[in-house]
Amino acid sequence: MASFARIILCVLLAFLLSGCAHGGSTLVVLSPGPDGKTGAITVSNPAGSVDISSPYQATTIGDRAEAPSPPSAMGRESANALFADALSAQPKSPVHFILYFEKDILLTPESTLLLPKIVTAIQERNSIDISVVGHTDSVGSKEYNMTLSRNRANSVKDQLIRMGIDDTYIRTTSHGKENPLIKTGDNVAEPRNRRVEVIVR
Repeated sequence: MASFARIILCVLLAFLLSGCAHGGSTLVVLSPGPDGKTGAITVSNPAGSVDISSPYQATTIGDRAEAPSPPSAMGRESANALFADALSAQPKSPVHFILYFEKDILLTPESTLLLPKIVTAIQERNSIDISVVGHTDSVGSKEYNMTLSRNRANSVKDQLIRMGIDDTYIRTTSHGKENPLIKTGDNVAEPRNRRVEVIVR
């Protein structure tokens, strides 16, 4: 699923980087995603198609009676210069924070120190889309851990609100002991799974 999402992202970036050149032709450039990885796309018209799978490869589409040109290397600097306006219009990538818990809803000291950094990221981005997702390790029943993960997410949300973040911007969800960061068997105490993930978009 993740690699499919990256391919979709790269397709979107490729079309974002499309522009009209002289003579009515269109230039399509494949750009890496925010994580630096590049997917693959097929550019086609009624006359044929070409596959592009390397970063900053380009093809030109002209007359409908002619197939897209063979892929050619454009280079990062040239692509960034040519499509500077389109690139500057892209949204920033989400910022992820992971907060760990000593027990119940008590954050570790290191995670407590992350809270001001989360607030700074929210303010710098003028974010109104903040996800707070609670998790637990596998010790205890499914029902117990769902409640605990919900309480953890709500406790982080409450702390962000006390630090000045509008509560209407924050969405909380809870996964209980599902979707562990570190896969373990049941009833295994794993500190890295006792966490809340905060995503600032």
